[in-house]
Order: sequence, then structure tokens, then C-alpha cells
Amino acid sequence: MNRDTCGFLIGLGAGVGIGMMLAPRSGEKTRSMLRDKANEGAEYLRQRTADVRDAATETIREGTRRVTKSTEAVRAAVDAGKQAYGEALHS
Repeated sequence: MNRDTCGFLIGLGAGVGIGMMLAPRSGEKTRSMLRDKANEGAEYLRQRTADVRDAATETIREGTRRVTKSTEAVRAAVDAGKQAYGEALHS
């Protein structure tokens, strides 16, 4: 083995050893933490989806209300125009 390879392997071994000694938590704890974070993220997405759906539903309801109101106003204007035209013909 040459000096570079030997130095690399010693450095690799030291890095792995130090990493294992300084690891903040065990593999099971890390998997548990990742699972918890994934569940939190999923819950956040569910909540945001519900919020967006509720906002969209409210926007659609408001739009429908405005269209209905405008349709009624146009219908009333057309009826008033017909009545005025009928009165003008009879006078």
C-alpha cells in the first residue's frame, strides 16, 4: 500500500469513528424524528389544502351571488324597458 492510500484509509477510519462518537442520536431516534417531521409536513399540507379549498369555495359562492344579483338587475331593467316601450306604443 502506498502512503496516499494508507493516509486516506486512516483518515476515513478516523472520520467514521469520530462521526459515530459525535452522532447526536441513534439510527432509530433519527428515523423516528424523520417520521415525525414527515407526519408534521403531511398535516401542514392537509391543513393548507383545506384552507385553500375553503377560500375557493367562498370565492365561488361570492361570485355566484354577484352573478345572480347582476342577472336580476338586468332582468329588471329589461322588464322596465318592455313596460316603457309598451306604454309608449299605447300613448
